[in-house]
Amino acid sequence: MEPNSKFCQTSVRGAARSHVFGPLLISHSRYFLFWDHSKPPSACLALFGPVGLTAMAERLSGSELDYPYRLLEYLNGFRVSKVIFSACELGVFDLLAQSQKPLSAETVAQELDISADGAERLLDALVGVGILEVEAAEDKALYSATDVSNTYLTKTGGKSLHGMTVYLSQTVYPLWGNLTETVREGKNQNEKTFGIPSEDIFKAIYRSDEEMLKFMGLMNSAWAIDGHDVVTAFDLSPFKTVVDLGGCGGALARELAREYPSADISVLDVPRVVQAAKQHFSQPDDTIRFVEGDFFSGEIPASDLYILARIIHDWKEEKALQLLQKVHRSCRPGGGVLIVEALLFENKRGPITAQIFSLNMMVQTQGREHPPSHYRHLLSAAGFHNVQVHRTGKSYDAILGTK
Repeated sequence: MEPNSKFCQTSVRGAARSHVFGPLLISHSRYFLFWDHSKPPSACLALFGPVGLTAMAERLSGSELDYPYRLLEYLNGFRVSKVIFSACELGVFDLLAQSQKPLSAETVAQELDISADGAERLLDALVGVGILEVEAAEDKALYSATDVSNTYLTKTGGKSLHGMTVYLSQTVYPLWGNLTETVREGKNQNEKTFGIPSEDIFKAIYRSDEEMLKFMGLMNSAWAIDGHDVVTAFDLSPFKTVVDLGGCGGALARELAREYPSADISVLDVPRVVQAAKQHFSQPDDTIRFVEGDFFSGEIPASDLYILARIIHDWKEEKALQLLQKVHRSCRPGGGVLIVEALLFENKRGPITAQIFSLNMMVQTQGREHPPSHYRHLLSAAGFHNVQVHRTGKSYDAILGTK
């Protein structure tokens, strides 16, 4: 039986300090944890996850009933998300990363052409949630980057989430402004938010070249932190040819190529995406190939292994099954399909990241997140067998079925 949650002691380390939370009830911890250092642990903030949110993972304690510290943090969580979003969009993290010394709010304001008052308040808030450092020098506050901000929030960080952050701010955040209507109507809010009919989800996602590039940046960010765990969830070395269906900019395919350098790996996506991938996301040492095509309306090339990463959850069951059946027909004997999704527990009581993702699928697409049994059922119905499930403990999990 799967655990619904677990008790643990969680510590959060900044560049120059470490703090420890009290016991937290969490479901597969998948968050960067920050909080106002002036408040007690009961007021801790745990919200900077893949979608910029967390959930109330602990039952209300007696102290919480005395004063709702944690509830207030959750109610105001969107403000902290926007602090991080705005800092990314303004270039705060890139500026501090490039600086050879800590900077004052006035200097940051001058360099970024923003108000000094706004810069100071934004920087202080970023210090408050533990993303930046501050020191006093001659009665002046000087701000500097941390390992977290340099690694994840700059454009050139080793595991940059900059693309994800921009997409969350400029696309997902407006959509979630209509979450109430989503729940009331039971359908996505692309029409209300962007003026695109709700039935054509990728017309909304790719509604302009700029928006398409943002989405591709989001996918690159996701695989920068989750790609290695996904491609190493199973031993994929027996598969000599691999096609990443809907592989976007090729970030996951590159992770696969690094792990299995002898494999012949290609990315199949619609012509617009392939052309953008070659222009904006190609790398000098690329060994992967890009192929133009549409896996719903066109042919799927024969291969030993197919990857469907964050694809199946976009669609209702009937369409997802049609796609898997088509993949099965193209798959060589002994081959397989690797599905990558955020898996719910069988009772759907967690993990909270997957629960939030499932709401996002309702806000933005026609799909939802599922427990492992759903994918076992789909793969079996499509003709695959020996289905294996691997939970990575991070944002995305892996399911492998063979032909």
